[in-house]
Amino acid sequence: MERTPPTLDMLPDGRFRSVRPGLPLSTKLMIGGAVLAVLAAAAVVATLALWLISLLIPVAIVAAAVAYVTFRVQQWRSRGRVGLPRAR
Repeated sequence: MERTPPTLDMLPDGRFRSVRPGLPLSTKLMIGGAVLAVLAAAAVVATLALWLISLLIPVAIVAAAVAYVTFRVQQWRSRGRVGLPRAR
C-alpha cells in the first residue's frame, strides 16, 4: 500500500502553514466506540449486581426470621437455668 507524503504548505515569509490540530475522524470514532463499550459494560455489571441483590433479599429475610425464632426458643428453654433471678 502506497501512502502519499503529506503536503507542506510554506508561507512567503518562510513559516509553515499550521495544520488543523486534532485527531482524524476515524480515531475520534474509535475512541468514542471504546468509551461507549466501557460504559455499556459498566451498566451491565451494575444491572447484574442489582439483580443478584434483589434475589438475595428474600433469602436474607428468611435467614433473619429463622435466627430470631431460634434465639427466642433458646431463650425460652433456658429461662430458669441461667442463674439469673427471675422477674416476679
